[in-house]
Amino acid sequence: MKHTYRYILSISFLLLIASQSIQAQVDSTLFKRVRPSVTRDSLLNMDAQYERPFLSINKTPVAIGGYVEANWQNISKEGVSDGHQFQFRRFTLFTSATISQRIKFLAELEFEDGTREIALEFAAVDFEFDPLLNFRGGIVVNPIGAFNQNHDGPKWEFTDRPIASTEMLPATWSTAGFGLYGKKNLQDWTLGYEAYLTSGFDRLIIENDQGRTSLPASKENPDRFEINESGAIFTTGKLAIKNHKIGELGISHMGGVYNKHFEEGEHVDIKRRVDAFALDFNTEIPHWGTQLITEAAWVRVDVPKTYSQQFGTKQFGGFVDIVQPIVKGRILGWDDATLNLALRSEFVDWNKDTFKETSESIGDELWSFMPAISFRPAPQTVLRFNYRFQKERDLFRNPAERTDGFSFGISSYF
Repeated sequence: MKHTYRYILSISFLLLIASQSIQAQVDSTLFKRVRPSVTRDSLLNMDAQYERPFLSINKTPVAIGGYVEANWQNISKEGVSDGHQFQFRRFTLFTSATISQRIKFLAELEFEDGTREIALEFAAVDFEFDPLLNFRGGIVVNPIGAFNQNHDGPKWEFTDRPIASTEMLPATWSTAGFGLYGKKNLQDWTLGYEAYLTSGFDRLIIENDQGRTSLPASKENPDRFEINESGAIFTTGKLAIKNHKIGELGISHMGGVYNKHFEEGEHVDIKRRVDAFALDFNTEIPHWGTQLITEAAWVRVDVPKTYSQQFGTKQFGGFVDIVQPIVKGRILGWDDATLNLALRSEFVDWNKDTFKETSESIGDELWSFMPAISFRPAPQTVLRFNYRFQKERDLFRNPAERTDGFSFGISSYF
């Protein structure tokens, strides 16, 4: 029944888009590209939800957009390959509407791996009292790190999302709740903040098929948008500061009680917290055009002492992306094309604890390097060719297993 409802919702959304497209065939001027409302110098990661290439519909206050991702890969683990794999990773639709003066709405609906997973990732109403004071309510994307909000495929030079952001932190992680956000421009500086009160994680972070502490496991709970298992308020906050000549630095935290500690008025467990801290930074080196994007996160979880030591109480991970344009201008008939070289380095340690018996460090860690070549015939479309070299070590720090291979993909806004 739940799957049926999701499909009906998705089909209704698509029919709405299709009906507008039919009208557009009658008059191509019905659709117009929405101009960015924020200048590049003052753009922060927190603006990622609304600062997308929307298309406005005639003279209505509604705008639509979306993006698509498709990949090919041939990856081997310890020399054993699954052969050629073709994947339709994502098809994402988003729509925004101006309800009234300084009141707006945005929704994002994502289809992953064909239609295996359909998720409403964002659906919120915003009230602007002042540029420094906005109120938001609905399904919100929690601002932990930068990638969780700024995750659109066409923005990145790599076919895969950062491992630390998706398999340690739960990108893309969204919850039901309310919050405040705002920005202030001061000459060469831009300041921004976000603060939300929402529902949170659940027992799945320590009761899952992964056999480790896993925040992303909570995404598998189909009831998380209507039932807050812990009954406690979960908080998420972020501060961002940007110097127009240096770059943007973000500091964020989300945390709260994740377990069901009372039932029918009776205490069944102590309150157990999960906390995640993150730092993110991005900049562009003048003259060279080199882009640097990095994010690091720390996770702490109160795991019951009765659990196996494979469920870690501390985790750490992060990534660094370096993107260097090597050719810009007219390429193969495209006037605004760019050819890039890129490199991603990433590391994740899912268990930073030590064995009680020996005091030796527990393994369960991964590091990876991914060089890439990407071609952008237009800023909103990317073709990318990547090579991944990855090593992963188990709990007992046995010799690391090697994973390597090639991938090619396309991603584009539409």
